[in-house]
Amino acid sequence: MVLPLYGGSLPIGRYCTAALRQLGHLVEVFEAPDFYPAYKALGGLKVGSDRLQYLENSYLQVLSQAVLAKVETFEPDLVLAQAQAPLSIQALKRLKRDGVATAMWFVEDFRLFTYWKGFAPHYDFFAVIQKEEIFEELQAIGVENTLYLPLAAHPEVHKPLELSTAEQRRFGSDVSFMGAGYPNRRVAFRELIHHDFKLWGTEWDGDSVLAPFVQLAGARVSSEDCVRIFNATKVNINLHSSVQARELVTGGDFINPRTFEIAACRAFQLVDRRSLMPEAFADDELATFGSMDELQDKIAHFLNQAEEREGFAARGQARVLKEHTYAARMQTLLDFVASRQPGWPKPRAQVQAAQGLPAELAQDISGLLERLALPADTSFEDLVWAIRQQQGKLAELAAAVLFLDEWRKLYSKKGGQGA
Repeated sequence: MVLPLYGGSLPIGRYCTAALRQLGHLVEVFEAPDFYPAYKALGGLKVGSDRLQYLENSYLQVLSQAVLAKVETFEPDLVLAQAQAPLSIQALKRLKRDGVATAMWFVEDFRLFTYWKGFAPHYDFFAVIQKEEIFEELQAIGVENTLYLPLAAHPEVHKPLELSTAEQRRFGSDVSFMGAGYPNRRVAFRELIHHDFKLWGTEWDGDSVLAPFVQLAGARVSSEDCVRIFNATKVNINLHSSVQARELVTGGDFINPRTFEIAACRAFQLVDRRSLMPEAFADDELATFGSMDELQDKIAHFLNQAEEREGFAARGQARVLKEHTYAARMQTLLDFVASRQPGWPKPRAQVQAAQGLPAELAQDISGLLERLALPADTSFEDLVWAIRQQQGKLAELAAAVLFLDEWRKLYSKKGGQGA
């Protein structure tokens, strides 16, 4: 899993990682956010824009080489990337040449963020959150293995909570919105300020009307606090983003992650209607609106209908838990890859870690497996992976296992070259 350097798709990458592990897969993560502070620091060099762009591109190339180094070490069946992942076209070409399958889940609006056009042809598989037009455009540039993969929730994070009195007071309100200050939202939410209303998220600065309602001075809200907000709010407003302020409720296609996350929390939301929504939810599982007038009417109605709010929330949660989790999405993606690439994934030789070793060494390996909480029949490859996850100084035996793994790989390569 190659995480993005920053941005809204970063938590989605983490949810995908957790979901894949939940499905029983071994997942190695390239933690691109660890390198983001250095990338940002380049902007403080006070150099010309051309030189800055050159330095930033060079830094991203280094990160791409770091991804390739991890791929060479861990030999994954699939490299999965999120939007804004530091994988260059040159790195993708190298992975294709080496026979490593690659996939991107592009969780952005393809009309607004168009950089996908340069990268999509170099991925083996390209998953998107929209339909029809994007499929046609991808096919026009030679991308065949495309998959509609809507967003989801991660029930280990997005869940009902018992909030303390202090948490309810801090995060709760009659009406709230959590998200970025897109132009349509800035205009729309001025019509809601007569309610007990709170605004959470970033990019709300510069609006004197909404400023008194913005929480945490417009700071980014953690995933954990988002869940508290959803649980503490009577009516969560979920208005999809648009850069156009003339049409506040756009009736667009993709369904944002907030729709699934609020529902998974068994919290109530009013969400604007989307063309792809009937495929994901029944009419009685989400309360929707198609205009600002309808939104105002439904806020007034549902604030006084706690039982009705709970009914929608319960039915929406049941649908998400049944169909719209990241585990379900990852299984769909893996099934798609397997259906389009015969023989994937290649069978791996599963030699047990202690198999064929002298009795004393086998006993030491068994002890190491126990310390790492691994079963006795763990393969040598899985033991190596588990050791590499450990932080700090390695014990002598663990270091010896890693040395043996490197020796085996080197010997295998030389043998393949006839050396």
